[in-house]
Amino acid sequence: MLEAKKINIPAHVGIIMDGNRRWAKERNLPTFEGHQKGYEKMKSAPEWFFSRGVKILSLFAFSTENWNRQREEVNYLMKLLERAVTSNLLEQAKKDGYRVLISGRHEELPGDLPAECLNIMAETKANNRGILNICLNYGGRAEVVDAVRKMIKNKVELEQVHEGMIKKYLYNSDLSDPDIIVRTSGEERLSGFLMWQAVYSELFFMKKYWPDFEELDAEVILKEYADRKRRYGA
Repeated sequence: MLEAKKINIPAHVGIIMDGNRRWAKERNLPTFEGHQKGYEKMKSAPEWFFSRGVKILSLFAFSTENWNRQREEVNYLMKLLERAVTSNLLEQAKKDGYRVLISGRHEELPGDLPAECLNIMAETKANNRGILNICLNYGGRAEVVDAVRKMIKNKVELEQVHEGMIKKYLYNSDLSDPDIIVRTSGEERLSGFLMWQAVYSELFFMKKYWPDFEELDAEVILKEYADRKRRYGA
């Protein structure tokens, strides 16, 4: 296992969990099977990263564009997410001692999900082993739009608008920017994931589908990051 003292460990890792549907299709399985397998990996991933020294793990679980998928698939995804925040993930977070945050328009989610999102954040607030930031009903442009709306509502003056002020109004603005953003499945784009925060993030694209993601891949990501030299435009 990589040791935080020996290599440069990123404080914040972001992952676009992509490829569930293609994983299922290539195995002649229903799409739901791919999402279920991906969900299992989502539950395991926090421990894989936190045990190696990562402080924040942001996972892109459901985008504002995903509502355009077939209703049956969306309903299934909502059930999986509800199971996560009400039982499985909540229990795991309490057991392993990490905090859960939800970034996105979670108040627009169906049924009891908005309340359950608030509950899992409250229930894990005191945990300090790491932070799992779940981007749910999230879009990078939507985040900026929501930030501007809040600024207008709070009557922020023109002279007060600067990068620090905008960041203050983003979702969970206390989180540091991601040091590295990973996308599985071979696709090489961010699809609106943490657009404001990703300005100097290292990007790493993996060919394997998210359901095939394993603990060893966490080490691959950390090794990739350690081998890079960040210049921040210098």
